Amino acid sequence: MKKLTPVFTVSVILTALFIIWGLIPKDILPNGNLDAVTAAIQGFILEKFGWFYLLAASIFLIFAVILIFTKYGNIRLGKDDDRPDFGYITWFAMLFSAGMGIGLVFWGVAEPMSHYYSPPFEEGQTPNAARAAMRYSFFHWGLHPWAIYAVIGLSLAYFQFRKGHAGVVSSLLRPLLGDRVDGPVGTLVDCIAVFATVFGVATSLGLGAIQISGGLSHSFNGVQNNFTTQMIIIIVVTVLFMLSAQTGLNKGIKYLSNLNIILAVALLLFLLFVGPTNFIMDLFTTTLGSYLQNLPSMSFRLSPFDQEITWFQDWTIFYWAWWIAWAPFVGTFIARISKGRTIREFVIGVLLVPTIFGALWFSVFGGTGIYLEFFEQRNIMEVIQTSGSEVALFTVFSYFPLSTVLSLLAIFLISTFFITSADSATFVLGMQTTNGNLNPPNRIKFIWGIIQSASAAILLWSGGLEALQRASIIAALPFTIVMLMIVFSLIKALKKENIVTVKTGKAAK
Repeated sequence: MKKLTPVFTVSVILTALFIIWGLIPKDILPNGNLDAVTAAIQGFILEKFGWFYLLAASIFLIFAVILIFTKYGNIRLGKDDDRPDFGYITWFAMLFSAGMGIGLVFWGVAEPMSHYYSPPFEEGQTPNAARAAMRYSFFHWGLHPWAIYAVIGLSLAYFQFRKGHAGVVSSLLRPLLGDRVDGPVGTLVDCIAVFATVFGVATSLGLGAIQISGGLSHSFNGVQNNFTTQMIIIIVVTVLFMLSAQTGLNKGIKYLSNLNIILAVALLLFLLFVGPTNFIMDLFTTTLGSYLQNLPSMSFRLSPFDQEITWFQDWTIFYWAWWIAWAPFVGTFIARISKGRTIREFVIGVLLVPTIFGALWFSVFGGTGIYLEFFEQRNIMEVIQTSGSEVALFTVFSYFPLSTVLSLLAIFLISTFFITSADSATFVLGMQTTNGNLNPPNRIKFIWGIIQSASAAILLWSGGLEALQRASIIAALPFTIVMLMIVFSLIKALKKENIVTVKTGKAAK
């Protein structure tokens, strides 16, 4: 790359200004500091546009499912003779590690426990509250978020590998906007995508550092869960993921993603068989059925006649905005690793495999937490409220054999998820800011890696991690509109396809 693209220049400048704004003390700008402004804007968006997020997320899921059963499912993401670069296991591991790794480990116990104590429309700490807690955990981490990722990932893979367009978000709108995507409009769309990606990933890196710090302090008496420990963690992990990022997609990210799956499955199986196995599997089976049965009503449920209930804003709408903010990052990455697959294969894989694994994960970890609280009267929620959500997983481990070993494995798993998320993000940001270059220059990935880690560290220090998260969610509102346009753009492009049927070899009109 001989010169920097406008998207790279604008994105770096905006990101730097935003971080500087976050460092300004609140007493200097009492009403204009980053925390106050982003809190006010997010509150307005969640209150006024919650319905919009719910409708949009459901539209993405319906669209993805319909594609599976249409003739367009036979279209290959690439030329007709292209085949996948990665086997199924590696493919699943890479998309899963990039999509939800740190989040699942962080919230696997904490979210079900929170819903168990404060469920919507239910009295807390009851069997009905436990059922609702598990059902909504499945809901928040299930088909809807992965449908969001599937739509953007499918569109990027289709237009890049089959149509030869640049692998940037703005190019997906070419069927609708024509050559205008090559001008300021396209730059604006790509900058929104980069902005959401940078702050979304930086927030997850901050959460990862907090949980690693919490796990170390919980396991070792001499380690304190404070900013110094978190800063050391960020520095160490930054060095590791920058080394991984320099090796490219086929080495660092591939091997670490496979390692992630091995560690995650090992922890899951250990707790499944050492813990209350029958209860966990009964809970998984029952909740899966309840989730599927109630999926339509949950997808559109708000509380218009009870304005005091803010649970849906605090959880469901917040999550939908959060997943949409992450969509440019995860979508770009899974598009890059999905060349050669058919649309049907892509959508089924992206929707079902992570959803089922996530459901099993919450059943094992969240279900065990609820079991300990409900049947054995352990004080897990009290510990969470006192020490923070980051220690929820380690608190559950403390009631089982080899708790220290389990905690160390979990810390190592969080660290590898941290590395793969950051590694994948530098790759994606490199692509998005070099006009879709499939192998972005190492110096560009290095710059974005430093920006991500610096953002996480600085905002942890200033207490602005929540403001950073809010900024990403604010960016999700315009990107939701972009994604709806992408759906129509993809439909328009697919209608022009000359599809060859598998059995007859004839073109299907």
